[in-house]
Amino acid sequence: MNTKLTLTIEENVIEKAKQYAKTKDRSLSDIIENYLIALTSKHAKKEIELTPIVKALKGSFNAPKDFDYKKELTKRLAKKYL
Repeated sequence: MNTKLTLTIEENVIEKAKQYAKTKDRSLSDIIENYLIALTSKHAKKEIELTPIVKALKGSFNAPKDFDYKKELTKRLAKKYL
């Protein structure tokens, strides 16, 4: 049974979503419904199974509490490519 749902979404987001739905030959309602089904399905909640090698390495590195991964990555990539 279908039920009407009212959502409050930014106008520009709605317009982009409508354009996207049109390019896919689907209704916006259909896209949102399928997204919600995928979001709430049991398969979506299933955790990724780790390989034995990853399991063995898990927890072997403890970064300092103030470690900024993005800053460190930027620094290393700049050193490598610049």
